[in-house]
Order: sequence, then C-alpha cells, then structure tokens
Amino acid sequence: MFRTATIHGKFVASLHRGTRKRSSILHSESGQTLLEIALLLPMLVLLALGVIEFGRYGYVGILVANAARAGTAYGTQSLPQSVDGTGITNAAKNDFKSNGQLPANLTVSSSVVCGCDSAGTITTAACTGAGAGTCASGHWEVVLSVTASGTFSSLFNYPLIPSSLTVTRLSSMRVRPV
Repeated sequence: MFRTATIHGKFVASLHRGTRKRSSILHSESGQTLLEIALLLPMLVLLALGVIEFGRYGYVGILVANAARAGTAYGTQSLPQSVDGTGITNAAKNDFKSNGQLPANLTVSSSVVCGCDSAGTITTAACTGAGAGTCASGHWEVVLSVTASGTFSSLFNYPLIPSSLTVTRLSSMRVRPV
C-alpha cells in the first residue's frame, strides 16, 4: 500500500509538472492569435466596405430604373402625354425623390417613335404631333422611350476607382391609343 501511494504520489507530481510545461507553451502562443487578428482585420474591413459599396451601387441602379419606368408609365397613358416632356420628367423625379434621393441628381430625357405595325414588324414613320397617323397596312403604333441617368457617389475614395459613377437606365413602352 505504501508503494502504491508512492507511485501514485509520483504520478500526481509528474502530471503536475507536465501541466506546468503545457501552460507555459500555451501562454507563449497567445500572442500569435492576436497578431493574426491584427493582420487579418484590415482585409476583412476592406472586404466589408466593398460589399457595402456594391450594394449601394445596385440600389441606386434600381432607383434610376424605377424613375425611368415611372416617367414611361406617365407618358404612355395617352398620346398627348407621350410628348409632354415636362410631365414625364416630373413623374420620374418625383419617383426618385420619394425613395429618399435628391431629384437634382437625376436627368431625364424622352423620345417618341411612331410607325406602322404590320405582323410584328414596325416601319417607322413621322409622328404627327399628339395624334395618330395612318397606315396602308397594319395599325399605328407609338413607342415612348425614357432615359434616366443618376449619379452614384461612393462613401470613400479608393485608389484606381472613380469616386462617382453615372448610372443610366432606359425604359420603353407602347403608348395607349386613346
């Protein structure tokens, strides 16, 4: 029994010495993790900022496309509205403003193309003001196209990347013949 206690006593003492060695090894490696985090953190922050900037760019692109569609929707309600450039511009800028953007950052232009539609093929013709033209074959079509351009400004200046970009979207629809 004395021998077992001695053996057991030696076992506990040797185990205790081993943990002291292991704790000193672990203690000396704790600075390595801090160094790895310090080296990796700037890259992770830069990656997160890039994702945020791409998301903002996509959001501005969606807002500009929606503004172009709003202008087109206004202009396609009738033939007289299809040539109302001021009304189309106001509709697009109001849509852009209602989404929290400055309407001064949006430029809008519109154009009307008229022609005769014969079995899906449109032959362009001169538009006759706000009225409908005549076709020898087929029926008269009026197509309104609205182009909206907005400015995207990045939060930070990145090397080799411009700080502001122009986002342009086009929307086209047939005008309702009323």
